[in-house]
Amino acid sequence: MNVEKRDGRGAVGQRAPRSGGRTTAQRTTRDTTTTAGGREGTRARGTRDYPTEGSAALRPAERSRTTAPATPRLRVAPPPPIRVPRAPFVGLILVLVVGGVLGILAVNTKINENAFRLERLQQQQAKLDVDEQELKKEIADQEAPGNLTANARKLGLVESADPAYIRLPDGETIGVPHPAEGGTADGQQGNGG
Repeated sequence: MNVEKRDGRGAVGQRAPRSGGRTTAQRTTRDTTTTAGGREGTRARGTRDYPTEGSAALRPAERSRTTAPATPRLRVAPPPPIRVPRAPFVGLILVLVVGGVLGILAVNTKINENAFRLERLQQQQAKLDVDEQELKKEIADQEAPGNLTANARKLGLVESADPAYIRLPDGETIGVPHPAEGGTADGQQGNGG
């Protein structure tokens, strides 16, 4: 692909140099300069031609060719200093500090409130534990054999002599069932049932 077509330039002739480069015309004029001996050659960059006769040897020789006006060298400029307004930054820091302190105070207050509530619930739990122990002791007292007999007599119950049993697989009755006989409880006769 042709360079002119690729770059979008339709101009005939030489193309524009890249940054810092030379055009073809500049290259050919420099390369064809001759030295004092009549030979063609290239000089090292930055060297000057000095005539060797008399006081003129101390001056640099004028260049015979015309040079294009020197373009300034491009260099990277430092970025402009960034000036951040201080008042909003200081205000933001103050808001963050005050917000943090208030947040810590709120959390601390909630923790203390929960600690008092926990203490109150622990006291209530201790009271309920004491009540449970008293109730268990009362149940154990009522389950004692002597108390059961006394309570049964208060209700009008009497002891039976020999009970009769029914064997479940075949339904046979073992023993003779008969009603229990006993005295009256508290002056009342039992209803037998």
